[in-house]
Amino acid sequence: MTRLLPHPLLTPVLTGIWLLLNNSIEPGHILLGLLLGWIIPVLTIRFWPDKVVIRKPVVLLRFGFIFLYDIVVANFTVARLILGNSDKLTPAFVKLPLDLTSDIAISLLASSLTLTPGTLSARLSEDRSYLLVHALNETDPDTLIATIKQRYERPLKEIFESC
Repeated sequence: MTRLLPHPLLTPVLTGIWLLLNNSIEPGHILLGLLLGWIIPVLTIRFWPDKVVIRKPVVLLRFGFIFLYDIVVANFTVARLILGNSDKLTPAFVKLPLDLTSDIAISLLASSLTLTPGTLSARLSEDRSYLLVHALNETDPDTLIATIKQRYERPLKEIFESC
């Protein structure tokens, strides 16, 4: 069964993304989305080193909503910063110490930070103990670290790692 449907949760996610990108729920788009949602995991199975285990799906859903909310808020914040007096921006690099150990969790954390306007994950240390994060306007690095750990790292640890 895993050869026919290697990542059962990825199929509906990819289908949903396809429908959102096409802005349509016509039967043809639904069928094509399902086909792509099935064939992409089948063709990429050898690139997935470990089976992804989601330990707490409800926390994953909550994380998704928090992440989407943060993207919307950050877009307005960055727009205000850019359209305002950009001379007052205080960009900074911050070392974010990591409690995560799994590849998927670290990857999702780095991707989440990069996709949220105003922050960018710049580098993962070789020993995987910290992530270097660039912030567009940061005057208090400790608050940034605490926020990232609370809003992103802690839920990802619950979802993908045994606590």
